[in-house]
Amino acid sequence: MATYQDQASELRKLMQGMSDTSGASSHDEPAAAAGPRARIMAVTSGKGGVGKTNLSVNLAVRLATMGRRVVLLDADLGLANADVLLNLSIRANLAHVIAGRKNIDQAMVEAPGGFTLVPGASGLAQMANLAPDERRRLMAMMRDLATNHDLVIIDTGAGIGPNVLSFLLAADELLVVTTPEPTSITDAYALIKAVARQRENIPVSLLVNMVRDRAEGRQVYERINAVCKRFLNMTLSDAGHVVSDARVPQGVRRRTPFIIDTPDAPASLCIGQLAHKLDRHAAEPRGRGFFRNMASWLGR
Repeated sequence: MATYQDQASELRKLMQGMSDTSGASSHDEPAAAAGPRARIMAVTSGKGGVGKTNLSVNLAVRLATMGRRVVLLDADLGLANADVLLNLSIRANLAHVIAGRKNIDQAMVEAPGGFTLVPGASGLAQMANLAPDERRRLMAMMRDLATNHDLVIIDTGAGIGPNVLSFLLAADELLVVTTPEPTSITDAYALIKAVARQRENIPVSLLVNMVRDRAEGRQVYERINAVCKRFLNMTLSDAGHVVSDARVPQGVRRRTPFIIDTPDAPASLCIGQLAHKLDRHAAEPRGRGFFRNMASWLGR
């Protein structure tokens, strides 16, 4: 049985437009897509309750309004809920695609704000336990997403379980979300450490949510970055911060992205700043392995 590290490595090759060099036949794995492809960014966190999914949804909205073809894959296989935040009625999800009951086009839905959502599947089996056919369908789905969009945002579950690590190790870059709370900071570092042990030189950016102001966000970033430099020999990119804002929980209750409901709210402006950092690189040529060594793309 393949480990989740093996699956992540092969999935990453597929996303990067590479051919499988392991000697597997085309019957065993789908052919790698040629030509330009999307950036693959995994949004993750060390613990739950830090607003990761809400931030992913609102970031997808903002980038879509800037003219980018964005797909959000809800890959929280334990508590998938992006569709709930968007007030969408779902007929098919990731589990249906992996099982072969639906194709990816049948699972994708147009979300408010103009991006595409692939709904998640709560309770899906561990990635390492997927049958060969399920594994091939998952990889083919990721290939299709990466070749038909500018940016694929993977909203992972929280923590360092096998399902989460499978997606993190396959992505081009990670956006780790934390808050100023000590437990959130500790768990964010633990997640970064777990990923760094499995894959060297992976680009990691840190976004600090629910802060009082920019200074608090910067303080948290510097604290975590200093520990990563000292013990992991890696430097994190500073993705910025999102301030605490009453409009955020209001949007959750209304099941409407806060950046649509209140585009001029402080939290919405913070999301806009992050989106513009991402968009600076959207026009750059994409090819095989182009983003493999972009360790500081977000910090430019």
